[in-house]
Amino acid sequence: GHEYLIGTALNEVDELYVIVYDTPKLGFDIDEKTKWVKDRFPNVKIIKAFDSPKQYGLDDESVKIQMEYLTKTLGNVKPNVFFSSEEYGSAVANWMNIENRVVDIDRIHVPIGASAIRKDIEKNKNFLNEEVYGDLISKK
Repeated sequence: GHEYLIGTALNEVDELYVIVYDTPKLGFDIDEKTKWVKDRFPNVKIIKAFDSPKQYGLDDESVKIQMEYLTKTLGNVKPNVFFSSEEYGSAVANWMNIENRVVDIDRIHVPIGASAIRKDIEKNKNFLNEEVYGDLISKK
């Protein structure tokens, strides 16, 4: 799904920033995840997001915490559109006063989410490129 999202965005914009969060609980460091993106999409610009807030949700307090963190992480980067396939996309776009571009939110093009893939990597390996699949298997 991430590849489909990035590919869609690249077809619609001149310059694309991808924010890669440091989420150690998934077992991959930020450099591994950045490499996956850069290997597949060498023209994107990567912003590494370290020490992200642990509070998630679409309630007002969680959105405020996440959006303040995102604003700080973006620094001088001022996007004019936010691409996502998640419900939080509208909250981000509203906060930043930019266009919300929803991509495959109904999971038609890629009918599975990352959490489901991680639950059964072997069963869902056809949704992964070879490098990511290899890295996931080696972490088991």
